[in-house]
Amino acid sequence: MSHQLPDVQASQPDVTVGLSQVGVTGVEKLVKIARDGKRPLVLMAEFEVFVDLPGGRKGIDMSRNMQVIDEVLEAAVSEPAYRVEDMCGDAAERLLAKHEYTTTAEVSMTAELVVREDTPASGLSTQSTAQIIASATATNEGTREEIGAEVVGMTVCPCSQGMSASRARDVLQDLSVDDDTIEEFLDKVPQPGHSQRGHATLTVETEGSPEVDLMDLIDIARDSMSARIYNLAKRPDEDHMTYHAHANAKFVEDCVRSMAEMSIDALDHLGDDAVVHMKQSNDESIHQHNAHAEREVTLGQLRDELDA
Repeated sequence: MSHQLPDVQASQPDVTVGLSQVGVTGVEKLVKIARDGKRPLVLMAEFEVFVDLPGGRKGIDMSRNMQVIDEVLEAAVSEPAYRVEDMCGDAAERLLAKHEYTTTAEVSMTAELVVREDTPASGLSTQSTAQIIASATATNEGTREEIGAEVVGMTVCPCSQGMSASRARDVLQDLSVDDDTIEEFLDKVPQPGHSQRGHATLTVETEGSPEVDLMDLIDIARDSMSARIYNLAKRPDEDHMTYHAHANAKFVEDCVRSMAEMSIDALDHLGDDAVVHMKQSNDESIHQHNAHAEREVTLGQLRDELDA
């Protein structure tokens, strides 16, 4: 004789505390990014999916919920999407509709995007990699979506470069070089400074799905550092990167402020309630620690600050 198994998840928990995020992480799916007139890009994406849980319910029916999550994600990724943040938004809204006891559903996605490009000096074909970051949060009030990327570049420390320039100035003075020539030389030949690999992250969160160009965000993040870096580099390319990085020395704080300045121009079509998250982390070369700077701010507040 068969008997019905008890629904333990629906029972009262011993501790009636609500939870803001319950779900699954590390869900891998193939995602196709549609492109006008070109074959879709195929990405291996990793998803995190959460719903909130009221205090009177023990669990979220993990096995049944995983089936729902899988169905929701499969439906969302079944067709090529022009915008991965919309795909996350669709999944979050589907998930919210399927859970009568939840008020919030969150879907986030990361994936490696490979972009073809030419090296800066020798013009050879190579590839660069950016990590796409997309997410959406659905509630009864609406859905907010986030899109952006983390990229890698190069920075040079202005402080150590300033000390090198001071040393070079003293040496040139000892060699009886006149001051005007010294300053002209130092202006044209940037002096050494310790360099580091930098990680820039830029995301934009909006409501109502206004258009945000992912490639624009990637370009802003890459250009916010002292110089772009390339996987392939012949000697002219190495010279190009080294020179331009030292001619554009930046503290970690400068990188975030550069992102802010460029974002204002690139996102001028978005409303003041859009949220920009800018983050820079540098792997220091002469220290064991890393340097970090970050800002999360509405576009309205950022516009006010830069207009002041």
